[in-house]
This record gives sequence, structure tokens and C-alpha cells, in this order.
Amino acid sequence: MKTEELLNLIKIKTIQGIVPDFIEGIQMDSRNVGPGDIFVCITGYTVDGHEFVEDAVRRGASMIIAEKEISHVPDGLCVVRVKDSAKVLARLAAHLYGYPAAKLSTIGVTGTNGKTTVSHMIHELMGKAGQKSAVAGTLGFRSADTWAPTPNTTSDILSNLKMLEKAAESDCSAMIFETSSQGLVNGRMWGIELDIAVFTNLSHDHLDFHKSMESYGHAKGLLFSQLGQDVRKTKFAVLNQDDSWSASFSRMTPFETISYGLSAGADFQASQISYDEQGTEFMLESPEGTFAVKTAFIGKFNVYNVLAALAALYAYGMEIETMLEHLPEIYPVEGRMEKLASSDGPTVYIDYAHTPDAIEKAIDSLLPFKKGRLIVLIAGGNYRDQLKRPIMAEKASIADYVIITTNNPGQEPSREILQAYEKGMLHSRYTLIAERAEAVRHAIRIAEKEDIVLLTDKGHETTLLVGDRYLPYNEKEIVLEQLNFQAMNKEQVN
Repeated sequence: MKTEELLNLIKIKTIQGIVPDFIEGIQMDSRNVGPGDIFVCITGYTVDGHEFVEDAVRRGASMIIAEKEISHVPDGLCVVRVKDSAKVLARLAAHLYGYPAAKLSTIGVTGTNGKTTVSHMIHELMGKAGQKSAVAGTLGFRSADTWAPTPNTTSDILSNLKMLEKAAESDCSAMIFETSSQGLVNGRMWGIELDIAVFTNLSHDHLDFHKSMESYGHAKGLLFSQLGQDVRKTKFAVLNQDDSWSASFSRMTPFETISYGLSAGADFQASQISYDEQGTEFMLESPEGTFAVKTAFIGKFNVYNVLAALAALYAYGMEIETMLEHLPEIYPVEGRMEKLASSDGPTVYIDYAHTPDAIEKAIDSLLPFKKGRLIVLIAGGNYRDQLKRPIMAEKASIADYVIITTNNPGQEPSREILQAYEKGMLHSRYTLIAERAEAVRHAIRIAEKEDIVLLTDKGHETTLLVGDRYLPYNEKEIVLEQLNFQAMNKEQVN
């Protein structure tokens, strides 16, 4: 692309050096720079791109865009000074990639809990109905024929544009994004115009980053304000009527809202809910009438997730009867109330729950099926949101037995992690085990056939941060190995 075409998109700038006639691409990571690329220096929270200019130049960068003064660059190299590199990156990259978000419908899902389940439920239902879509979030980037890992729940600007481009090239009609509060604050969704914004819920989390619930709520609200003001376009906000933050988010957008919930008046309302270990059934009151709903997802919180997905797809234009026809074929994603059981052992659930609200909801969803004991494992680490630790332990205290361990302890001393959780325990039926794999094995060892074991805070993740190293770790494999080991021992005894 002609360099002049891109530079004309920046109003306030200072240009030094020789402007190249053409550029090949644009990068924000010096390791990805190739000959003829623009390198944009982004000032992050832990890494400053301005420190890697020399590396980018060695790799062939023909232009540097920066907010700070750059020294030690070759004579004549083009350096463009701007006020905000991240905003310039979003503008230039979207133009360079041909505004791929405009080529398909875009759906953003935000909230403390449920983002992954709702996003993948939308994606799976579209696929079952014969419509290709892509989804990006905690579990990576997925389309009908592609999977790739992503480092964050919400990827950076360039990665999002590249995924949108792949989705468009694969003839997808829609792409769904999990949008985290940190991702929204850091501008990772800049340059991507959304058509539908979905809110699940808001509860205590990430206060190490946001400092207050008010700031956290404002961060989530950015998704709805970023729907824009052009009312000539058809856009929707899908809001959880039973969460008090929805009223605030509704005021942030001029577009029509579609509500869901269990309370009267919701556009998508669930009533007459019946739970069992195989799934959930309820009656759905909707704009198109009343329907019987059957789903393989368990628990009240998953009723909300199902309603959110149905409301989002209704906004997208899918018929309710089509959705409900395929809903029983959709199953929980890996690490989200994933059920593991053996004929002679306990029933084990692996869940990503890592907030007080998620812990409480996960436990509540299992209590109706409790025959023996409920054993719950809780964990945390790496100095993340320490305020929520005793609250999580308090919520877990409803269990008959609690195991407190670590998850991604990093550089934080395990003893400090365990003691922080211990302060919230409401009874003495608990133990402290610093090493997570051993804590999981302990949970299975002490459980009897009628017991339920709930392992939280790890879910789908396959690494464990210990010190400064990420070690291989797979919770599901550990559980299955322990269950099989105990089953073999029982056979030998018999």
C-alpha cells in the first residue's frame, strides 16, 4: 500500500526522515517485523515498544511510529511522532486490512462470568443451523475449519483484525468476540465496529486492575458505548435484566435493547425451570411466543447463559424455533462444568470459576444432585485480586469439605496465598495443600462414590505458572488418572 495513503489518515503528526513510497505491513511486536513494515511503538503496562526500535530496524522496518522521542536510529529512517500510538495503530491497521469487520456481523460478549459459554453457544448454534461463524476468546480462535491459540481473552488490535480477515475469507457470516474489561480499557477492540453487544453479569473480579466496582462497571460499559451513534445502522444491546448494571449500559447506547432474565418483563424470560444431572428444562417467554426449552447445561447460571445466547441470535436474525431445535445438541465447552465420572468413583466437575459469584453459582448448581458429600477445591495466586480470596472461601464454606490450594502462584509465596483464603472459611472442615496436582489427587482420594467433587479456577488451562516458568499441567488428565488408579486398586482388592 502507498505510504502516503496511510499517513493521510493521521491528522496530528511530525515526520522525520525519508518517507518510503510503499509499506508491506504493520506490526506492534518487533519480533514479527519484516522488510518494508511499519513498526508501531505501543506503551504497555509491562512492555514499552519504544525499547525495541533497534530490533525492528534490524529486521527491516522502513518506518517507525512512536509517541516518544526515538534516538539511535539510522539517518534517513522515517520516524513519525504521534500523540497516541495505539489509536494510530487501530486506524492504520483497519485501513490496511480493508476494514474486515464490515464484511460480516460482529458480536461482542462481556461480563464477569459466562463470556466463554455464551460466545461458544452462539457459535455452535450458528453452525448447527448451517451458518458459518468464528469465535475468539479464552479458548482461542475457532471457525468451522480453524483453531489457533490466543494469549488473552481479548486479543490485541492486530490479532483481532487478522482473525476477522480469516473469518471473512472463510465465508463466515459472523464473528463473536469475548471482550474482557482489561481488553476494552486497553483499546484492543478499537477499529472493530460491533453490531451486537451482549452483557452477562457483573460481580467482584479484577479489582487489582480496576480498583473499584464502579471503575470495573465503567470498563464493561465501554462495549456498549462503542456501538456508536449512527442510528441509520441496525444494532442491538442484549442485557441481563436481573443485573442492576444493565440499566446503566442501556443508557450508554442509542440502539434498541433486548433483555433476558428470570424476572417478569424480560424479552426472553425463563420460568418453570427443572434441573437434573443431565441438563435443564424450562419454559421460554419470547417475542415470538412461548416455547419449551431443553438443554444439556446444568444450573441456574447456565439458564442465564442460554437466554443470553438465544437473545443475541434473535438480534442477529435467527428464528427461535431453529435455535431451540439445535440447542439440545450443544454441550458445555471444555473446563466449564465439565463432568467426569467413573462407575465406582465420585462425580467430578471441572470449572473455570474464579470469582466469589462464580464459586457460589457453581456450588448452587450441584446442590440439588448431592447424595453424599460436596468437596470443593478453590485456588488462586500470582498476586491477582487478593481482596476476593477470603470471599471465595466464604462462598465455598457451604461445601462439606474444602481444599485450598494454588493456581498460577508465580512469584507469590504459597503460604501467603493459602492463609489469605483461610481467613474466609466459616468452618474447620478444610485443608491447605500448596501443590495443585496433589490437592486434586487428594480430593479424588478422599471422595466416595456418592460424593461430588468440584475443582475450580483452572478449567481448560493446560499450564501452571510456578516462579517464572509455565509448566505443563492438565487437570482433566490428573483427575482421570486418579480415578483409574483407584478403580484398579478396588478391583485388585476384590
